[in-house]
Amino acid sequence: MEILRTPDQRFESIKGYPFEPHYTNITTHDGSELRIHHIDEGPRDGPILLAMHGQPVWSYLYSRMIPFLTAAGIRVIAPDLPGYGKSDKPAAREDYSYQRQVDWMGQWLAENDFSEITFFGQDWGGLIGLRIVAQDPDRFIQISIGNTGLPYNPDVPKEVVDKIKAFRESDKKLTMMEMAKQIRQMDGKSLSEERTWKTHPALKFMYWQKFCWDTENLPIGLVNSFSMERRSKISLSIEYLFHRIGLDGFSPFTSDLVKAYDAPFPDPTYKMGPRAMPSQVPIIPDASLEAQRIAREFFAKSNKPFLSVFAGNDPVTNGIEKDVLRMAPNAISAPHIGGGHFYQWTKPEKLSGILADFINE
Repeated sequence: MEILRTPDQRFESIKGYPFEPHYTNITTHDGSELRIHHIDEGPRDGPILLAMHGQPVWSYLYSRMIPFLTAAGIRVIAPDLPGYGKSDKPAAREDYSYQRQVDWMGQWLAENDFSEITFFGQDWGGLIGLRIVAQDPDRFIQISIGNTGLPYNPDVPKEVVDKIKAFRESDKKLTMMEMAKQIRQMDGKSLSEERTWKTHPALKFMYWQKFCWDTENLPIGLVNSFSMERRSKISLSIEYLFHRIGLDGFSPFTSDLVKAYDAPFPDPTYKMGPRAMPSQVPIIPDASLEAQRIAREFFAKSNKPFLSVFAGNDPVTNGIEKDVLRMAPNAISAPHIGGGHFYQWTKPEKLSGILADFINE
């Protein structure tokens, strides 16, 4: 198994991330050693919040929340998933199956022996983290998630499955703007019971899947800037042009946020995780189907406190909260707080306050 490691120098100039690194070595399925990074901030004796990020970000996403959480007396553990941030980066597409991500992070958790945990996950952090909670529940006292879920789709119409597979395998090349136009149309309405196969949300999400996989030099910093920063179309277009001609970081409009999210990836070979993982989201039946069913059964019966806190204005996850509340009958839904998909960055004080109240109460 080929594993890449980002040089430490890539992170030296990042602003707003003054946290001491912690590293844990785990063993992969073929005996390789994989190093996983996490940050550990706040009082050692404080209640633990395990905060897990998704794709295509890293623990930097929580850097604005950490001061609010630690001020509330909370100890924050925020790992980088393998393939992201300061963690090692397996180099092959098959390394990033859903199950391997769960296995790796479950082993990381056991190695660190954290317990009495409140979990918070968003995006892939929720998909992976909820599976870990279900398989190792004694380490967790309560669960919170937002802008994520535990997808289980055994009955997707054949027309949808065929269309998605054909689209993924087609020679069509998407620009970032073409992909974004389709994703913005995911308003959650197509998740209603009355939908037809032609309005199935998977037929929009497949644009993100294909764009990520087909784009060898995925513009990760720019994609995240598009989601988290208010920028003019002109500045975004110019920076995208600089990226297309191989001059990342040289645009006069490059922001500190773009630099932070580009830092883990010295060249495109390091980007296999962000490229591969969207296609592992089980929007159609796949190898994860049975494991998803078992995990959902756990939450259907669990009496652990469960908080659902969604942005409410995220086109990718609008409507998914209804499925989360069906899955976990004891879940409480917090008011929607806005902020889009990555509301950890755009609404750090509001989200931190909700999570602190959940923990301290």
